Amino acid sequence: MKLALLTDLHANREAFEACLDHAHRCGATDYAILGDLVGYGADPAWVVDTVRALASRGAIVLKGNHDESAAEGPRPTMVEDARQVIAWTRAQLDAAQLAFLEALPLTVERAGCLFAHANTWAPADWEYVTSRHDAVRCLQATTARHVFIGHVHEPQLYHLAGTGKTGQFTPVSGVAIPVPAHRQWLVLPGSVGQPRDGNPAACWALYDSDSLNLSFHRVPYDQEAAAAKIRRAGLPERLAQRLIEGR
Repeated sequence: MKLALLTDLHANREAFEACLDHAHRCGATDYAILGDLVGYGADPAWVVDTVRALASRGAIVLKGNHDESAAEGPRPTMVEDARQVIAWTRAQLDAAQLAFLEALPLTVERAGCLFAHANTWAPADWEYVTSRHDAVRCLQATTARHVFIGHVHEPQLYHLAGTGKTGQFTPVSGVAIPVPAHRQWLVLPGSVGQPRDGNPAACWALYDSDSLNLSFHRVPYDQEAAAAKIRRAGLPERLAQRLIEGR
């Protein structure tokens, strides 16, 4: 199985289309969408419908914090830009689309792998994995050998050996990395729809369960078009600029 890992789509049609096309050309046979289908971007309905179609063909799809807020209303801790976009997003989605987001699971386990949006120790609290300490906590909360999460908009890879030794890598696009099962691995593919590591190219990753190899990818897309849609929708200018700057 060649599993395409895509997360934090954030209603960015241009980025999502580019990543899906690249995944197809890389031979992806299966898909896992790790949450935050909506929020920040200007194409929530198209993105939700595209993910629904993938789900109907067997894709793993998880709920992110922005999906939860779109279905239920914004959380009190959301920053003002995000709250504004959630209010707009809710008005763009019909009852079936909102129900799809509401029904999504927080975690999925499959074939020795665990998938979550934010973390494994308390998925519903939406805490971030931003350090090696957080990564160890994430891996120690499960027996899965390969763990895939989103929420953090920068690609990272961590591992934990049986001896307790840990490692952290910032991956290079297109370079295959062996991820053997004698260690635990925590994979953060980075964001499709709103990268924040200074590189505006969209992020996704490919996991080969047969060879136990993992590759991270960066995909250029039309950021200007996606940003223009945000402006036309009357959403905060800062969200358009983030796509251009990748921050």
